[in-house]
Amino acid sequence: MSDHHPHGLRADWPLLQRHTDPQAHQRRRALRLLGGLGLAGSLPLLGCGGGGSDAGTTTSTSTGGTTTTGGTTTNVTTTIGNCSTIPAETAGPYPGDGTNSNSSGVANALLLSGIVRSDIRSSIGSASGTAAGVPLTVTLTLVNTSASCAVLAGYAVYLWHCDAGGNYSMYSSSVVNQNYLRGVQVSDGTGQLTFTTIVPGCYSGRWPHIHFEVFRTLAEATGGTNDVRTSQLALPQAVCETVYAQSGYSGSAANLAAISLGSDNIFSDGVSLQMATVTGSVSAGYAATLQVGVAG
Repeated sequence: MSDHHPHGLRADWPLLQRHTDPQAHQRRRALRLLGGLGLAGSLPLLGCGGGGSDAGTTTSTSTGGTTTTGGTTTNVTTTIGNCSTIPAETAGPYPGDGTNSNSSGVANALLLSGIVRSDIRSSIGSASGTAAGVPLTVTLTLVNTSASCAVLAGYAVYLWHCDAGGNYSMYSSSVVNQNYLRGVQVSDGTGQLTFTTIVPGCYSGRWPHIHFEVFRTLAEATGGTNDVRTSQLALPQAVCETVYAQSGYSGSAANLAAISLGSDNIFSDGVSLQMATVTGSVSAGYAATLQVGVAG
């Protein structure tokens, strides 16, 4: 595989500072400002692993709908059984959210017209490439860990990942002029949003994963400001092994065999809140689902 040295273990390792101090959010905002000035690319990226100090669990028995007592109907807030705050993780070296630079300057896919989209397999704007690979839909359900797991409607998620060859659009030399596998969606009344994409490849030093940032509003997402959580979704080993036996995923099977969740520099501290449930097949495509708890 080509172009993997910049985004393997060596690149991600320095990014593993945990967000366990009160200044974590300020550091990220500062990095965004530097990115806007074209300076962030020369600085080490700030990141974190799992289980920050604000991670907590909320349990609720509300099921939503209405109840009637003595002739009075009361609305009940829709909630999801129980939830925990998803661990904060590094956005990695290739976020494309305006916080760092590529070979042409500040890399910011969020400013692209058409970035708000469900199907992220093709590039937009002046780019015209399409990422080939086994189809995958990713459905996230956003819940509020500060309000009895109530679903979060109207929140926005920016999601991105590497292609089947392990390359990141906007950064890796072979696809630096592409911007595919990046997009923004807004959660509906059930707290859900869905992206249509491909199963990402596995590059050297990392478990197969998908990055995402959660924002309270679409305006904040497309502006790349005030994210409430940055994290990563992990994919199951059995699904990846099946997919990586297909053409187009050259090198991924060997890279997967050389890594484990326990040795991955992001997921080694626990992945229970980040491992997606995946169903489907190579021929029909796969569907990944994950509940994402944030402090709304």
